[in-house]
Amino acid sequence: MGDWVVRMIEQSGYLGVAFLMFLETIFPPIPSEVIMSVSGVAAAKGQMSLGWAIASGTAGAMLGNIVWYLAARALGIIRLKPFIDRYGRWLTMDWAEVQRAERWFRANGTFFVFLGRMLPTVRSLVSVPAGLLKMRFKTFFIASTIGTAGWTAALAYAGFMLRERFNEVDDWIGPISNAILATMVLGYLWRVIRFRPAN
Repeated sequence: MGDWVVRMIEQSGYLGVAFLMFLETIFPPIPSEVIMSVSGVAAAKGQMSLGWAIASGTAGAMLGNIVWYLAARALGIIRLKPFIDRYGRWLTMDWAEVQRAERWFRANGTFFVFLGRMLPTVRSLVSVPAGLLKMRFKTFFIASTIGTAGWTAALAYAGFMLRERFNEVDDWIGPISNAILATMVLGYLWRVIRFRPAN
């Protein structure tokens, strides 16, 4: 995966960075840690500007974020009601909880989107609840852009500083991603065990 990313960035420059980050957002297994770190290494070698590499990565990721947001918004939470009513136990929510989530999201959605964009594993999923719960596009766009820019800048700068040792970025972020994923799985199992639908 890493070699393919390196070749794409070497051959396509900023467009390659943007395209890879778009793919990473649509297909999360493609790691942004590698993409932006390699971009930072290229900037350190003088092959591209660090600022433009960050801007390209942010733009590509944001395009993917918007695709997910629009798809989720077009679907809408109301259309999921029969599915939630039928499989609520395994989704660990009933319709009353969905309505509570809507109220919470109206009050805290901006911070949720901003912070979520800067968390490994979670960052690619943030657009879905924002779209389903019909968060204002302007608010979504601004919060997402700031969070995404922060994430891409941190990774690119790490690659810029580490240069050929850019794999060390994944050595740090990998365990964090695994810890977040494990927490999500354990939290889900706990909710399944404790789930009691509202009467």
